[in-house]
Amino acid sequence: MSPTAARSPRARPPRRAAPPQRLVLLVATRKGAWLFHGDARRKTWQVDGPHFLGHSVSHLVLDPRDGRTLLAAAKTGHLGPTIFRSTDLGRRWKEAQQPPAFAQPAPGGLPARSVDHTFWLTPGHAAERDSWYAGTSPQGLFRSEDGGVRWTPLPAVNDDPQLREWMGTVQDGTPDGPKLHSIIVDPRDPAHLLFAMSGGGVHESRDGGRSWTTLIGGLEVVEGFDPGTVTFHDPHCVRLAPSNPDRLYQQNHCGIYRLDRPGDTWQRIGRKMPKRVGDIGFPMVVHPHDADTAWVFPMDGTTVWPRTSPDGRPAAYVTRNAGRTWQRLDQGLPEAQAWWTVKRQAMTADSLPVPALYLGTTSGELWVGHDEGQRWVNIARHLPEIYAVEAALLG
Repeated sequence: MSPTAARSPRARPPRRAAPPQRLVLLVATRKGAWLFHGDARRKTWQVDGPHFLGHSVSHLVLDPRDGRTLLAAAKTGHLGPTIFRSTDLGRRWKEAQQPPAFAQPAPGGLPARSVDHTFWLTPGHAAERDSWYAGTSPQGLFRSEDGGVRWTPLPAVNDDPQLREWMGTVQDGTPDGPKLHSIIVDPRDPAHLLFAMSGGGVHESRDGGRSWTTLIGGLEVVEGFDPGTVTFHDPHCVRLAPSNPDRLYQQNHCGIYRLDRPGDTWQRIGRKMPKRVGDIGFPMVVHPHDADTAWVFPMDGTTVWPRTSPDGRPAAYVTRNAGRTWQRLDQGLPEAQAWWTVKRQAMTADSLPVPALYLGTTSGELWVGHDEGQRWVNIARHLPEIYAVEAALLG
């Protein structure tokens, strides 16, 4: 070959296409747990379950830090409350060696309490590899530093006389027992924590849980009660905006609220909801990429609080401007005689570029809301009453 002849370019190895993303829906119910595996188009779903058939499963959560560890908060009548852990997406499970349990009080101290069930699970900060938080009924806050194997109580919450007073008694609160929920870890700072109690208000720590302050400014309470008494505050669900951690949304017993930091006063944004529907409900979902967009699922909160869809016509509502206006999303949902509702943990969104919504109903149906809830499709029926739904992406 002539020295000046052109050389063939060196062949480059073909680029490997990124593996298609897969979705998994984690469904916790009154009688066990199910995993629904789907593709990124949300067209086909494969069912894995039941797990823990007969157990009451309050929450089932995937650790986003490794994409394979699952924790399940479960209870059976004869075994009591516990946590189960899987490191292989549910193929094998092990019970926690030390589930959440209240410390024994000192003689002459606060009354003793026992955990009825663990209600809420939250993975810790990304920088704290094996940390988890758990909220219980009656209200208690617990932390694990070994991936959910052993749990220790946080005495600054569980044994604080003022917080215990705000918690009320085991006869107070929601029909299935008072509970600590909506545990939030600021993604920018592992020492910045929030939680809510039903009843007992919203609380915030800046020092990793060693001390707490209330965050109830601007929140209303049931007419005739004193809003200055923290016990009377009943937050149903508090969410942090993933794209703007300085914004919080709340679905409360008395309306829908937003809080923008560094402010500490909640603004009621639910008054713009249709008056015939109102702004009472349990779940709250925030768009993963747009802090101005959030969804709620109203229920009938009139008279004796029937806890059904208003007029038997279920629908989600979305705001795309931080609560100035709301739009009804009901395409594909039953048009009449559907008397179910959605519990506080049973509505969520995935984190794909155009997210879908997911909700589980008190009548055991699982729905996906395509195109940010514009079009609803049923993907499962006849499950037990659904307590919680979480969506996660798998590589």
